[in-house]
Amino acid sequence: MSKPASTDPTHGAAIVVSDEELMRGVQDEDPTALAVLYDRYSSVLKALIMRIIHNEAEADDLLQEIFMELWNHARNYSQEKGKPLGWMVTLTRRRSIDRLRKRQSYARAEERLQQQTEQQPDAWINNTVDQEIESSDLRKMLEKVISSLPPAQQQAIDLAFFKGMSQREIAAYTHIPLGTIKTRLELGLKKIADGLKGLKDEF
Repeated sequence: MSKPASTDPTHGAAIVVSDEELMRGVQDEDPTALAVLYDRYSSVLKALIMRIIHNEAEADDLLQEIFMELWNHARNYSQEKGKPLGWMVTLTRRRSIDRLRKRQSYARAEERLQQQTEQQPDAWINNTVDQEIESSDLRKMLEKVISSLPPAQQQAIDLAFFKGMSQREIAAYTHIPLGTIKTRLELGLKKIADGLKGLKDEF
């Protein structure tokens, strides 16, 4: 593939490479082509993301994920599907809506968990040892459900709710990607909420 931009030796003008040529370059695993597309359209795509999820940090993370997906799945693009920008906009809108749905699902699960534990918030935040709490039905149910989670989800739940860490703090502390931490918390919270429903008649 030709370079994304070059200088005409006769006229000294930059030759702009079309989006279609850049996409062919990405399909041929040319990182320079991806970089040019990023420079060209990252601000447009981020603005679209922000209109959907309204969160600057998440928008930056998602923008990087989208361009990584573009790099990894560039061969799924063909000119018959339309112009490259249209394809990127469709991908961005779809991924942004998915992220919003996951966030809403996480928020609902977190709210359900909070409702189950709001009677004893100090036990969650400070991990205090209190005989009444330890012998309570709620405590027994929580311990049983949490102990059934996979170790990775147990760790995420422990750091988030017992240690009070944010998702980004957990990612930095464990050296695990932020997206993985978010997924573990989402899955862990859903299992806890579902597990509490299933156990409430046992005690």
